[in-house]
Amino acid sequence: MSLPALRYLDAAPVVQDGQTLICVSDPEGYVEGQFTLSGPAFFIAACLDGAAAVEDISRAFRKQFGAGVADSDILKVVDFLDKAGLLLSERFFELQASVQRDFAGRDTRPAWLAGKSYPADPGELGLFCHKILAAAEAGTDGGRRVSCLVAPHIDFHRGAAGYAAAYGFAQLTRPGLVFIFGVAHGRADTPYILTRKHFETPLGTLKTAVDVVDRLAEVCPWDPFNSEIAHRTEHSIEFQAVMLAHLFGPDLEDLRIVPVLCGPLGEDAPPAKPESVPGVAEFLAACREEATKADALVVAGADLAHVGRRFGDDFDIDESVIQAVERRDREDLAHALRGDAAGFYQAVVKDENARKVCGLGCIHAALSTIDGRTSEGELVHYGCAEDPAGGIVSFAAIVL
Repeated sequence: MSLPALRYLDAAPVVQDGQTLICVSDPEGYVEGQFTLSGPAFFIAACLDGAAAVEDISRAFRKQFGAGVADSDILKVVDFLDKAGLLLSERFFELQASVQRDFAGRDTRPAWLAGKSYPADPGELGLFCHKILAAAEAGTDGGRRVSCLVAPHIDFHRGAAGYAAAYGFAQLTRPGLVFIFGVAHGRADTPYILTRKHFETPLGTLKTAVDVVDRLAEVCPWDPFNSEIAHRTEHSIEFQAVMLAHLFGPDLEDLRIVPVLCGPLGEDAPPAKPESVPGVAEFLAACREEATKADALVVAGADLAHVGRRFGDDFDIDESVIQAVERRDREDLAHALRGDAAGFYQAVVKDENARKVCGLGCIHAALSTIDGRTSEGELVHYGCAEDPAGGIVSFAAIVL
């Protein structure tokens, strides 16, 4: 009898008490928390492709480790994964349906990471954000009319200087409408994912411009709400919403947002031109029309390179790697500073996006949306953070 398949998971090695274990988590957020597996247990989990039976895994295990494994031990691993919601089994499908029903029935998108990645208490969060922005705020005067910000979406602690540079340096004047392009880190079935839900933050709720969302949806040849559940746990927009609520609260009634998650444009590799994907050019033209009409602020919540063993590379990080990544990042960002969406995209994909720039799609979308509404931009911060599982993530703050 075939065993259930393992779900799409994040996995990374961790060392505990001198032993290397594999830490797995659910990027789609149906299951919270992290789970650690021994090397042999992870091997068993990795064999679960939906077709393998116990005897198949037993043979593969012996070939890999040169020793047998009891059928009961294989089934213990399968039972553990199933109870945790990490297998494509009836147990998970029931959980998935319940979570989706709950999300679909809400008018708002709850603040998923409040109390996890930043304070849930409004007073504590206000002080938290103030401390992040304090250095940048001290060095600027008055408000600036800004067309577009590229800000990080890495966690606030590692990316504090980037958030400070983007939101503090700019000293934004209050916009009426904000397009927020984020990255769909979980699975996405369409190039762009929309939602009509308003975004809760501990500092107040940002109202989504439902009328604008509906007009954007009309031009899509795909269903832009098909993967709407991706908005539920995605942090790339949530962190921007927190910053905006801090800057423009407590009265947020006249501030509306258009939250757009950017999914992959190609199944295996990014296409040579985004516009070669049916509907992409029309969608971005509609975004541009709406943003121009409202004189909107456009924000891209985007990180840059993801390099190292944590991200599938077969090399360790050293100073030469860091320097090479920064050199390529800055080459790409030079196009972004000119508001050149096509040039930025082409620069990143000329090596098939070997650095795994996760913000490729959302920076391209943001620059396309402000096309013709900006002068020369400024790179106000560039940073690189270590990933504890072995790798680096680069990010930047750009003000146009």
